[in-house]
Amino acid sequence: MKKEIVFGLHPVIEAIKSGQEIDKILVQKQLNDQLKELLQLAHSYNVPIQKVPPEKLKRITGKNHQGVIALMSAITFASLDNVIQSAYQQGRDPFLLMCDHITDVRNLGAIARTAECAGVDALVLPATGSAQINSDTIKTSAGALNHLPVCRDRTLPMAAKFINNNGIPLVAITEKADQSIFDADLKGPVCLVVGSEEKGITKDLLKVSEQKLYIPMQGHIASLNVSVASAIVLYQVVKQRLS
Repeated sequence: MKKEIVFGLHPVIEAIKSGQEIDKILVQKQLNDQLKELLQLAHSYNVPIQKVPPEKLKRITGKNHQGVIALMSAITFASLDNVIQSAYQQGRDPFLLMCDHITDVRNLGAIARTAECAGVDALVLPATGSAQINSDTIKTSAGALNHLPVCRDRTLPMAAKFINNNGIPLVAITEKADQSIFDADLKGPVCLVVGSEEKGITKDLLKVSEQKLYIPMQGHIASLNVSVASAIVLYQVVKQRLS
């Protein structure tokens, strides 16, 4: 397992330059001028930056972090383009799962575990606002994240546009839909979209989704845990592809 944090200005800069996989970099607010080189470098390497109060950095490490902590990723991120083209070249319909700001590590790990079992080609995550992929996420996924490609983009609407341009419709799973997952044709290329339990799928993603589907509820509770909801829809795709 990779070291999970690197702290200090120069160590973090060297981590970026050496090509290490970084989940995101936390920088102390009001330090923009001192961190100009780091911010420019992070942008050029597509590494997410999050500005935080000094208290948050202190909670992570009491050592001299100089206002900078890099949270290292436990995996190597994949190229969305490569994942899609690989599926097409193998004669398969791409099967993607986009997770819109799932912030709970256990939920993300559980989703990854089911996605890998269901034959998903890749998870698609936003560069910021998602749970960190660390040892806890890997453990919750039962090791699935060591096998399942994970792609990330600066914004999910940008990733959605790229996915659509490659002939893959986005299908949003939302209680606001009018059509059930059991009445939809999910046999071809597909990118399922699931949102956080708190906020659901963002409006920008709902706008670009070609289909909106809901999971029928028969009980008194009106919602499912996002990892359970994801599993239900993933295996509806599997069922249709095997039939």
